[in-house]
Amino acid sequence: MSVKATKEEKEKETEEEKLPEDLDLKVKKYLRGGAANFDDLKDKKLKGQLSHREFLYGASAKAAAKYEKWLMPSEGGYLEADGPVEKTWRIKQEDIRREVDISSSRNQHDVILPEFSPYTLDFTSNGQYMAAAGRKGHLAIVDVKNMIPRREIQVGETVRDVVFLQDQSFFAAAQKKYTYIYGQEGIEAHCLKDQGAVLKLQFLKNHFLLASINKFGQLHYEDVSMGAMIGNIRTGLGRTDVMQVNPYNAVVALGHSGGTVTMWKPTSSAPLVKMLCHHGPVSALAFHPNGRLMATAGKERKIKLWDLRKFEVLQTLPGHAKTLDFSQKGLLACGTGSFVQVLSDFSGTQNYSRYMNHSMVKGYKISNLLFRPYEDVLGIGHSMGWSSILIPGSGEPNFDSWVANPFETRKQRGEKEVHLLLDKLPPETIMLDPTKIGTVKTARKKEKSTKKEIEAEMEATVEAVKEGINMKKKTKGRSKPSKKLKKRQEIIAKAKRPFLEQQMHDGQLTIKKQKISEEVALPKSLQRFARKKAAT
Repeated sequence: MSVKATKEEKEKETEEEKLPEDLDLKVKKYLRGGAANFDDLKDKKLKGQLSHREFLYGASAKAAAKYEKWLMPSEGGYLEADGPVEKTWRIKQEDIRREVDISSSRNQHDVILPEFSPYTLDFTSNGQYMAAAGRKGHLAIVDVKNMIPRREIQVGETVRDVVFLQDQSFFAAAQKKYTYIYGQEGIEAHCLKDQGAVLKLQFLKNHFLLASINKFGQLHYEDVSMGAMIGNIRTGLGRTDVMQVNPYNAVVALGHSGGTVTMWKPTSSAPLVKMLCHHGPVSALAFHPNGRLMATAGKERKIKLWDLRKFEVLQTLPGHAKTLDFSQKGLLACGTGSFVQVLSDFSGTQNYSRYMNHSMVKGYKISNLLFRPYEDVLGIGHSMGWSSILIPGSGEPNFDSWVANPFETRKQRGEKEVHLLLDKLPPETIMLDPTKIGTVKTARKKEKSTKKEIEAEMEATVEAVKEGINMKKKTKGRSKPSKKLKKRQEIIAKAKRPFLEQQMHDGQLTIKKQKISEEVALPKSLQRFARKKAAT
């Protein structure tokens, strides 16, 4: 056993010697801040326990840094200018296509379908499938990994929006009169007649809720796992088609014509937050994947970035945007007319600057922008069909197969759907700060009762005591009327005592507060005129 132990120790030492030189940087990434200083601690036992805990934190961070090269082998790239003269936004898609590999160059394509346009796009969470909805009734499911159309249907009426549900097996389409849910084969599975003429759809994947806003400004929440209406809210702020879900807390945000942005949850008829973002109508909004940053665009030609922890403006950029979208790595795409602009924040200071530009063919009007998950691809729905361009550094290079697997099989997809249903969250868990779930609610201080309330409660108690008094008959003159009256008065006085004591206590407190306030209120120049206490 000792020989084996020595061999294992030697193998560990050789592995540690083979670690890369930038291990310290990776260890700092996983550490919980700097190490604490225990020199001032006098308790030796406590000092030993805390130092041992710090050692465990360091060991776990070192192990995570060592295994990072196997768990996350890929690194995200981005465009980098050669010098101060060259700018990344001047690099065109033709230049990028010549430099990338063949599989990446296939992600650049243009599908021209003017007879069904304009188009709205949506991707599955793993980025393998795309749903395209033409305004004139064309619905298509495309395997964008292999560029194979899986299903195409013509519904024969206006389609305003499309969204995937839990995976590619079901998708919802907001049509002229009602919202319909279709299966992967294009067969109609359900018709949601209660929602009316819907303008925008969003799906809350952790709660299995389909959120929609109709042309009358009514917000609906439909549980697609049970087929039940969870929420029907009248916003009272008019018609809007600007709607987005915060991926951090599943709160739905709406942009209105008055320049306000409201945030909603299904269990409340009033908005959680109502903030004035622009002086004109809100044309688009988007949330960062971390949920702490929100981008809004207004008709007064301003794009604002908001810190949702403080509800303050971080940055204001000039420009108009009809559609906005954040990528997995935090790039912001803005689309207006036939022009796409991508803003970047690679420094992590939340100061966005111009990164890439792309001009569509003259006459194309952009209706929708959407980044494809786990790929450096931006999907564009426009007035002549749909297109996709390459945006280096936009997609997450390492995927978690438990969250979204781009290479999942049919069996894995079935198991994943079962796990999602088992892990489904109730609508009550939707709130601005989801970290409050599982914490202990602090007891509120009991509000002081007013004088009238105390008197009313005392009278009610006295009446109850009077009704409950039952005098027993006693012999030898102890049941005289005078003695009964005295006993009755004693019982009533005993019932009144706690209320009277409370009134006296409150009165003494108010007198003390008045005295303190009088002493504090006097300025220094008038303190010599204050009433002095009598010397004893």
